[in-house]
Amino acid sequence: MVRLAGRFPAIRFETVPIETSGDRDPRPGGSPDFTDAIDRALTRGEIDLAVHSAKDLDSRLASGLELAACGRRADPRDCLVVRAGLSPLRLPRGARVGSSSLRRRAQLLRQRADLDIVEIRGNVDTRIGLVRSGKVDAVILAVAGLTRLGRTREIGRILSTRSFLPAPAQGALAVVIRENDRSVRPIVETLDHGPTRAAVVAERAFSAALGGDCRVPLAALASARGRSLSLVGEVLSSDGIRHIRASRRGPSRLAEELGRSLAKSVLAAGGAEILASRR
Repeated sequence: MVRLAGRFPAIRFETVPIETSGDRDPRPGGSPDFTDAIDRALTRGEIDLAVHSAKDLDSRLASGLELAACGRRADPRDCLVVRAGLSPLRLPRGARVGSSSLRRRAQLLRQRADLDIVEIRGNVDTRIGLVRSGKVDAVILAVAGLTRLGRTREIGRILSTRSFLPAPAQGALAVVIRENDRSVRPIVETLDHGPTRAAVVAERAFSAALGGDCRVPLAALASARGRSLSLVGEVLSSDGIRHIRASRRGPSRLAEELGRSLAKSVLAAGGAEILASRR
C-alpha cells in the first residue's frame, strides 16, 4: 500500500485487515485456507484489491476474480526452524517435524524415512510456538514468510531446491482484483514484476494441469533469464519413495503453455500413476 500511495498521491488507500479460516483454526484437521474470507470481501465489493501469498491461491481463482499483478519474488526456498539444543543440520532419529503440507511431508520422508511428521495448522506465529513449546522438534516454513515478518533469526537451515523444490508460486505476492475492474487494474499493474509474473503463471499452470490442490504433493519452480523461462516440476507419492521430476525451457510470453507442457511430460513419465494412487 505504501508503494501505491507514493505513486498515486491523489488516491486514498486503506488497509483492511481480514482474518481467514486458516488464521482462526490452528488445530490439526482445521482449515488451512488463508484466502477464503479475503476473496469473499473482494467479491462483495468490501475491498477493491487483495494481496495474497501467491502459493496460497487455488490453482484456479474463484469466479469473477483475476490475478492482476505479482510483486518481485522473494527467496522461494523452504527452511527448518528447530527446537533449542538441536542441530538444524542433523535432526535426531525419530524427530517430530511439523507440517501441514503433503509436499513437504513427502520430501522429508524421501530424505529421512525415520522422521515423525506431525500435522499442524495455523499461521507462522502458531507454528513457531509449537517448536518453542517442545510439541515438535522442528517445523518447515517458507523463507519468504519469515523474511517479510522480520524473523529470519528463527531460520536454522535453508533447504536446497535440489531436494526440496518449493510449492508453486512460493515466495511471490499476488494482487487479485475483480475481473474487468478498469479503475483498479491500471493502478495495480504498476506493482507488476514481469519475470516474477511469468514464473508464477508457469508454475500455477503446471499445478492446475495436474489438478493441484492441498491433497496433491507437487512442486514447481521457474526462473526467468532475459525473455526465456526455465521451469522444473515434480510430483511425489505421499511417502516420497516415488517421484517424477522434469524440466522445460521456453519463451516467457508462453509461460502458461510451458506449465501445461511440463505437466503433460510429468504425467507421461509416471506422474499419472502417482496421482491416481493419491485419489
